[in-house]
Amino acid sequence: MRTTLKSDVFSAIAEPRRREIIGMLASGKPHSVGEIVAALRISQPSVSKHLGVLRNAGIVSVSKQGQHRLYRLNAQELKAVHDWVATFERFWGHQVDRIKQRAERKARSRAAD
Repeated sequence: MRTTLKSDVFSAIAEPRRREIIGMLASGKPHSVGEIVAALRISQPSVSKHLGVLRNAGIVSVSKQGQHRLYRLNAQELKAVHDWVATFERFWGHQVDRIKQRAERKARSRAAD
């Protein structure tokens, strides 16, 4: 059994609000806690707590600009998640092909009508 550490990337992204924060930071633009609070409409203490977990896992970094702390995504830290999920791609790859074929058939059928 794997021991879960505070700095575990998988544990850090397990929480939906943290994934929302990651999604917001994925734009590449650094954001302050206040911007994240406003965008996600959750409390400042909650955002700060989530950012702390993401920082411990190395997923985000923080820099100080004046009185503001700006958070930025360290996307390379998510590579372990990508690599792990990629091992299961074979299970849904054929599904994507089937969906594409079905959509193409439906489009041809509509065009013929």
